[in-house]
Amino acid sequence: LATAEVLSISKKLNEDSPEKILLQFKDQITAGNAVRKNHLGQVKAAISNKITSCILQLLQEATVKTAFTRKSFAAPECEMIPTEWVCRRIVTDSFLKRNRDDKEGYKFYPPKVEMFFKDDAGNDPQSSQGQLIATKFCFGELLIGQTEVDIMLFSEILEKSWLPQNCTLVDMKIKFGVDVTPKEIVLADVIDNDSWRLWPSVDGSQQKDKQPHQDLKEVIPEGLKMVKKELEWVAEREELLLKLESPCRMAVLVGSTSDLGRCEKIKKIKLRIKAECEGDGIPTVFVAVAGRRNGLGPVTSGNTAYPVISCPPLKQTGELRIGLGCSTTLSPEGSAQFAAQIFGLNNHLLWSRPQASVLNTWIFLKQVDKEIR
Repeated sequence: LATAEVLSISKKLNEDSPEKILLQFKDQITAGNAVRKNHLGQVKAAISNKITSCILQLLQEATVKTAFTRKSFAAPECEMIPTEWVCRRIVTDSFLKRNRDDKEGYKFYPPKVEMFFKDDAGNDPQSSQGQLIATKFCFGELLIGQTEVDIMLFSEILEKSWLPQNCTLVDMKIKFGVDVTPKEIVLADVIDNDSWRLWPSVDGSQQKDKQPHQDLKEVIPEGLKMVKKELEWVAEREELLLKLESPCRMAVLVGSTSDLGRCEKIKKIKLRIKAECEGDGIPTVFVAVAGRRNGLGPVTSGNTAYPVISCPPLKQTGELRIGLGCSTTLSPEGSAQFAAQIFGLNNHLLWSRPQASVLNTWIFLKQVDKEIR
């Protein structure tokens, strides 16, 4: 039975947001397509809710469309597509059993994506895109065709996010649904410790996922205690995925003259600013806002190993000296985006935004292409 608190939240949602539904987690863990179910006390539901909320918040802030509204966890009503998409980076376990010629530990570049039809009675048989399209499913008044299948692709954002925690996301399973209000496909699955294989230090013997429970030949209290401990370990580190652990900085240098004869003066002032930025060890990108004939960008680039972006006013002309790694962009927005992409090489939160932007642009083009056919 639902608690009074859950009933209260459900009633509030029905009154204020009838298009939302309340997702309630269970204090149980399953194995073998739910053939085996074990109770984990009063902690599994709370921890799974915490992990799912963190993951979906991370994806949503990166502008990936998900069925997530707030930490309650309330979500838009979706009609689920009965498929499960599995993205694999490393060959292991079930994939190895089905593909005995492959070598354990082999890494896929890009990740290998497989699709399974959700059918517990049939043990979730492997399927294909062609079979899904031929079935002509319709959910939320949206016909699932080639365009919709193409949209249901895995993003590498979560894999990148776990790297600062010295953890490898070996593989992951996700499910999609159709948001019944805008009639669009969204990631509508619970993403918790049951959804992936997570290895600290690329060491499968230290796995922190659901697999230890799957491997239990006999369910005993000590075994469930170990599973609970691994679950809590993941939950503790989950919130770190949303934190910007490595600071970064963009220093904007402005030159008021385009006279090359003044370069020495600019250089002297610039070197002082550069020394201050380099002294604290914070990753920095310099943006030089001045005419290209001014020399601010090239002089900066010639005196630092940090990336330099030259952003001259429009209609400025001139050539840069050969041998200087000074990039040029004509728009302030472009220079900011370029700097963010550089920082994103070592910062998963900054990397995820342009990565999701590329994905969203691709989805938009697929949808436009479908409309004009």
